[in-house]
Amino acid sequence: MFRITRGMAFAILMTSFAVAEKPGETVFSDDFENGDARWEMLDPNSWKLTTQDGNSTIEITQRGSEYKPPVRSPGHVALIRDLELGSFDITFRVRSTKDTGNHRDCCVFFNYQDDQHFYYVHLGAKPDPNSGQIMIVKEAPRLALTKNETLTPWDDQWHTVRVTRNVDSGEIVVFFDDMTTPHMKVVDKTFRKGRIGIGSFDDLNEFDDVVVRRR
Repeated sequence: MFRITRGMAFAILMTSFAVAEKPGETVFSDDFENGDARWEMLDPNSWKLTTQDGNSTIEITQRGSEYKPPVRSPGHVALIRDLELGSFDITFRVRSTKDTGNHRDCCVFFNYQDDQHFYYVHLGAKPDPNSGQIMIVKEAPRLALTKNETLTPWDDQWHTVRVTRNVDSGEIVVFFDDMTTPHMKVVDKTFRKGRIGIGSFDDLNEFDDVVVRRR
């Protein structure tokens, strides 16, 4: 009878681990055609699954949120379940469904450890210290890591967002529609692993076609 020794079992385990850790591998994708069960909404009542013309999306339906973060930070947060990464690449499509002025926004959350330790990208229409920046939340109200001055050209059309994170270099790079020229970028090594999500500070957005790849 063939027997697997402890050493062989360990080798098999390490081989499987190496395959799972392959850079560039797509580790998550969701077009919401099978619902939104793969997401944890911190305020489920402000999100809904929508189907129109045969296409499903998720959207934020109200500006206010029942989720009250312990420090000043976004109120609409949808985190991918059962996925934590250090270095990654996320792309998705988003449509802003209400013009709320200079801070009309979409957010991307990453290296999210808990409600007081994470990064997020705030794609605000008009940049200022609280809008249109790459932010860090670390046991205090959100703080801008960037001094971005590039406007985010929101309208009522669909746009493509991409965020890349490299924990070894500390680089965070954000793209908006143009996938070759960064919208903004920064280097920071405070948080090295955590959950990933999408949402907004207090605005209305519709999301589709989320893809996460390991880097």
